Amino acid sequence: MRITGGKAARRILRVPKGLDVRPTPDLVKQAVFNSLGTRVAGARVLELFAGTGALSLECLSRGAKSAVCVEKSQRHAGVLRQNLQIAGFSPEHLQVRVQDVFAAAMQLAAAPARFDLILADPPYGEKNVGRRSTSLAQQLLDDTNLPRLLAPGGLVILGHSKRDTLSLPEVWHEIKSLKHGDSMMRFLEPRAGAAASVP
Repeated sequence: MRITGGKAARRILRVPKGLDVRPTPDLVKQAVFNSLGTRVAGARVLELFAGTGALSLECLSRGAKSAVCVEKSQRHAGVLRQNLQIAGFSPEHLQVRVQDVFAAAMQLAAAPARFDLILADPPYGEKNVGRRSTSLAQQLLDDTNLPRLLAPGGLVILGHSKRDTLSLPEVWHEIKSLKHGDSMMRFLEPRAGAAASVP
């Protein structure tokens, strides 16, 4: 796994051993960032279910202003900090929060912290036919704190398995989606006035 573009391009990042982390494939990552284009430059980034921090580090490499990574596992957060060093970025550009994503979202929304890009590629859910998804991706879409975390004009990029059919709450408008193998990356923005109306 490597950084695909920007000033730290081709730096190879560490991945924890085992099946606990499923890094976003480089081809998928490249497609996402090609779609984002200049939107990354100067952006304040929040990465949820950060794992190795690859998406945040890709953002910093491509000119993002700062990143906050939320990762529940102490071990994975340790690898994330090592990857920050490998990529050559100063620790002041990236904050690591070792906690549950939904607890972090609630705290950040109350702060209030606002982000231009929110990236999340959580562990995949099961195939769901004839029932509403219970996956982490669906729980994230349903979380009323998520739209409150976006700055005006901000964007959420959410990864999930194609077999996991998500229900899109009214608050969200899908701009586009990218498909690669079993992976989907969806580009979402709040509908006009939706973030303000979320309790």
